[in-house]
Amino acid sequence: MAGVTERTDQKDRASDPETTVTEGFERPLVTVDVVILTLRAGVLHTLLMKRGADPFQGTWALIGGYIHPQEDEDLEAAARRILRSKAGIDTPYVEQLQGFGDARRDPRGWTVTFAHVALIPSDTLSPRHGANAETVAWWPVDARAVAPPLAFDHARILAAAVTRVRNKVEYTSLPIHLLPPRFTLTDLQRVYEQILGRPIEKSQFRRRIAEANFLETVPGEFRQSSNRPAQIYRIKTGLSTIFFDRTI
Repeated sequence: MAGVTERTDQKDRASDPETTVTEGFERPLVTVDVVILTLRAGVLHTLLMKRGADPFQGTWALIGGYIHPQEDEDLEAAARRILRSKAGIDTPYVEQLQGFGDARRDPRGWTVTFAHVALIPSDTLSPRHGANAETVAWWPVDARAVAPPLAFDHARILAAAVTRVRNKVEYTSLPIHLLPPRFTLTDLQRVYEQILGRPIEKSQFRRRIAEANFLETVPGEFRQSSNRPAQIYRIKTGLSTIFFDRTI
């Protein structure tokens, strides 16, 4: 009977989809990489870290780290944890970009990363370097790339992130996350123009923003200008990214 039972168990295990898929196969390394974008002096910048260990020691890379399967966190929580631990940054906006994976992107073996995009106002930043990084620094984005060569496939990830953000700017309130909590409509239009790389007609822009109805005035707060005081605005409570019914 013992032999019969053993053969039956083997048959059951062989017919179990989870068993046949996972047994005998190495699991790939799973990481999260974050493309952090901000505007500095009117130019789009990304935060990079210089790696302090192999592989690619001494090479610039995106802020990233391993998934911790023992922790109760989803992908966004993992991205936020990595931002805090590697760069000392908390951000109001993180968006998952896409997954990247193959046997060549990391010399340690088959790896997959879940890339995210974070948008942060530059005036609130004081980045620091954490584990596995010699230093962190802001690099200007020229078109969809930065000057130094990047580790792994991070140049491809950065290009995809910049493309995603520029495309979404055309029909969403995404640039709001690059501004401080209080701002003028001129501030907001300038951010749109800086990301898109083109001017926007003022009356058309303000009409789109009014139609989207995601801003409110800050009562009694104005900024002095050469003509007349400019009203200060803020995003309405509970709102995040708003989609417009027409492009800017």
